[in-house]
Amino acid sequence: KQLANPVAAVVSVPIQLNLDRRVGPADGRRSTLIVQPVIPFDLSPDWNLITRTILPLVDQRDVAGPSGDQFGLADTFLSLFLAPKRSAVPGLVVGAGPVFLLPTATDPLLGTKKWSAGPTGLVMSQQGQWTLGLLANHVWSFAGSASRPDVSASLVQPFAAYVTHTSTTFSLNAEVGYNWEAKDWAIPVSAGVSQLFVVGRQPMQFGVFARYWAQSAENGPQG
Repeated sequence: KQLANPVAAVVSVPIQLNLDRRVGPADGRRSTLIVQPVIPFDLSPDWNLITRTILPLVDQRDVAGPSGDQFGLADTFLSLFLAPKRSAVPGLVVGAGPVFLLPTATDPLLGTKKWSAGPTGLVMSQQGQWTLGLLANHVWSFAGSASRPDVSASLVQPFAAYVTHTSTTFSLNAEVGYNWEAKDWAIPVSAGVSQLFVVGRQPMQFGVFARYWAQSAENGPQG
């Protein structure tokens, strides 16, 4: 249940591999390895600061038309959630803070070349074996390459998870993204199953997910 909570006060390092095909007009392909360390900080008896970092490593071919191969780091997202340790409503979890988009891309086709920031927030309920929640953020660019388009992008992520008594988790989530500059929607929907197990004394979780692109931005994945 703690792993299903994006702002749990637990150090974790999720590693996610996404495979997309039929990307862009040339039917390109993209593989993205995402490392997402979550590190909590104890601020006071009542509050935690939870840091969530998304570091994507991308290998793609012919994504922007017949553009050849690109491999390297894409832009980095850093979210900071201020979250109360106790809630007046049992099972309710909330958190809010800033989110930053850092232009760490090693290739112009892998990132925005813009520094961006904005707000992020989470509301979630954990009742019994169920976790239901909504995570959202918005970023605006404020600095960076003048030759690149400005950034104004929203992301809303509803998610649901059911944890069985054998520590098997069934999950369903969507990432509803809207690019206000390009007027583009991107809506991947994912469903999957994961299992918690222990290696030595270290808890680990492994899962497999299928993803369907209900709506894709221009030059985005199809189906």
